[in-house]
Amino acid sequence: MKRAATLRLLSDLSNFSGAARLRELLAADPAVRVRCSPDGRHLLLLRPPGAPAPQLLVAVRGLGEELERAWPAGHPSPLDAFFLPWPVRPALVLVWESGLAEVWGAGVGPGWRLLQSTELCPGGGSRVVAVAAPRGRLVWCEEPPADAEGGVPPAAAAFSHCVCVRTLEPSGETGSNLGRPHILLHHCPPFRLLASRKDLFLVPTATTLPGVSHILLIWSPGKGKVTVAAPSLRLSYSKSLNPGRGDTWDFRTLLRGLPGLLSPRQPWTVHTWAPTPQGLLLLDFRGTVSLVQSHGGTRAVGTLQEAPVGLAGSAALGTFHGTLACVLGSTLELLDMGSGQLLERKVLSTDRVHLLEPLAPGTKDEEEMETRGGLRLLSALGLFQVVWEAPQTLELPSAEDLVFEEACEYYQRRSLRGAQLTPEELRQNNVFRAPQALASILQGHVSPSTLLTTLRAELRDYRSLEQLKAQLVAGDEEEAGWTELAEQEVARLLRTELTGDQLAQLNTIFQALPTAAWGAILRALQLQPDGNGRLRSQAPPDVWKKVLGGTAVGKEPPNGVLPLFELLCQCLCQLEPRWLPPFVELAQQQGGPGWGTGGPGPPLYRRALAVLGEEGTRPEALELELLLGSGRPKAVLQAVGQLVKKGQWERALESGLALGHSSPLLRSEIFKLLLAEFAQHRQLDAHLPLLCRLCPPDLAPAELLLLLQTHLPDGSEPPTPFPEPGAEPPLTVGLLRALLEQTGAKRQPSGPVLSLYEDILWDPGTPPPTPPRGPMTPLQASDHPGPGAWAPS
Repeated sequence: MKRAATLRLLSDLSNFSGAARLRELLAADPAVRVRCSPDGRHLLLLRPPGAPAPQLLVAVRGLGEELERAWPAGHPSPLDAFFLPWPVRPALVLVWESGLAEVWGAGVGPGWRLLQSTELCPGGGSRVVAVAAPRGRLVWCEEPPADAEGGVPPAAAAFSHCVCVRTLEPSGETGSNLGRPHILLHHCPPFRLLASRKDLFLVPTATTLPGVSHILLIWSPGKGKVTVAAPSLRLSYSKSLNPGRGDTWDFRTLLRGLPGLLSPRQPWTVHTWAPTPQGLLLLDFRGTVSLVQSHGGTRAVGTLQEAPVGLAGSAALGTFHGTLACVLGSTLELLDMGSGQLLERKVLSTDRVHLLEPLAPGTKDEEEMETRGGLRLLSALGLFQVVWEAPQTLELPSAEDLVFEEACEYYQRRSLRGAQLTPEELRQNNVFRAPQALASILQGHVSPSTLLTTLRAELRDYRSLEQLKAQLVAGDEEEAGWTELAEQEVARLLRTELTGDQLAQLNTIFQALPTAAWGAILRALQLQPDGNGRLRSQAPPDVWKKVLGGTAVGKEPPNGVLPLFELLCQCLCQLEPRWLPPFVELAQQQGGPGWGTGGPGPPLYRRALAVLGEEGTRPEALELELLLGSGRPKAVLQAVGQLVKKGQWERALESGLALGHSSPLLRSEIFKLLLAEFAQHRQLDAHLPLLCRLCPPDLAPAELLLLLQTHLPDGSEPPTPFPEPGAEPPLTVGLLRALLEQTGAKRQPSGPVLSLYEDILWDPGTPPPTPPRGPMTPLQASDHPGPGAWAPS
């Protein structure tokens, strides 16, 4: 049975102070502006400028005195008035076009009293064209004083306004504190300001320049950002705007930095704006109601049966419990906000009806309204509430019954058999476990809060996925849509066990959209370059274990499906080959041996080399980098051997030095390999300092000479002092001395000489002093000097 909407009378206004004046103003003036205090106890009525007295009336429900103000001719009435959500006492602020602001309070002593009066525009001459009072702030749009010479061009005059803000907070029991003014926007067109509970909407007016009249701004003070949206273009951008940090924006500069916003568009034809907790509702002249959300997105809510006729007709919009209420003249239409379906249409007895703002959360009346459900309407006849009532004869099914009934319809649509599924069959059949699991949750095994916490991420992903599918079907931004869809699907598959169909699906995504798939992997592994040509990751070990998993030893991937690690290596070879070696090196640091392979398995560098192709067909540079970065002795020696064959001596020496002293045996093997080349030719002479640094510290000079002797070229021919023309110069003692000094300096003995070659290393380099000699006498040829003749005198 269909539910019905009922108008319930809450008050005939007799319990409000000044009830007679309240009914009179509501019945006499259709243009009166009505506001309700956050606690629901006060009603404010403000008549437009030029209306007969009184122009302001504040009525109180229950005990309390009303506030009634009138301004004589020549003294303009306030531009707007707002209640302030102060918890201590009720308060309101009045703002004039001249920039005068008055704060009034009640609750301290009898009646209302003026708490503070100040000028919003201290410079004078400026005119306030719009004002709003979001929580704890006062925001206004002001127009600068007109130029005395009147020489301002029309284009400059169209962007001459600015939007300013001041904090407004209570101070003690009898005062208020109005902060310093701060400019949010300057050089902007005139805006109308509409405040909801969390956001402030800056919407274009009738005088806004047509080129920017399709743009609106949404300022979120709690998030410290402003969203620039063009709903007709489906564009929205966010920028930082925090007055606490001194942020301010030039409107023209802001738009120039956001591409696509200034595309030629027809200005909006909006009849009515209405801020709500869900966002900003707007009604156009075709009767279509749309919702602009705080992030800038816009969606159509529904279309009214009756469209507004011209600007003169009155209209009011509001929401309650997923229902849109629209009062157009004397007609009330209720639409479902999810489907846009018309739920009910009522004809009211008057066309002067005002929808009141929702009550502040936490108030007693608000809790009562929420339990009964409803939206408040105010007219001269009284204060009413729109509520939904179900007939007493209607028996609502239990949550478990609803689960199995919906599951029957779902499975029946997917089933190929002709037999009809029944809820009883689903209850007894263990094949369909999802409805049984959900029914057990609804029976109370899991609390609703725990269930919501568990499913929040899944529901958010599912909702965004459905929105993305609808966008792709509509053909909007297909390239970006496919990219986002691939990223979401890769992220979903990484949360599953990558076996069989999941791995095959992942291979398909990488083949179709490799860039988008790699972007999802970057976020999952949290990969970042460290500035030294290496990669670092902050992903947990479980993610890396899934990435490094492979097939068992000796088994090829089924049907050509690559494991995830090989898939990533293949993708990197296509997109950024230079990052493949750092990625493999990082993977070797992260994972244990044979993760996910059921055994030891091949090392990761071999798995990466297998992706590059067969030996001899691989890119030489990538193969060298993978071998050198593997850390395996055989692989490093293989790489150094390839470098030696190519004559890249400096790279070979640096590869050995990069191992450090943690691999002495591997360094010693590389040194011996290069020493053999040093003994046979002179191409390493220019890199002798690096070869000396690579020399093992425990190598003795004798061992060095024996190694050299082993690799010296055959000396079958007698040595010559100079080499033949074109022949390789032989190894000389001068070249060998640096190596001998390197080995001898580390093994200098403190006792007697240990080797017959080591004495030349400790030779100080200067001969001993010459002993003094005396006069010598000539000897005869026949004389044979004795031993005493050589003694010094």
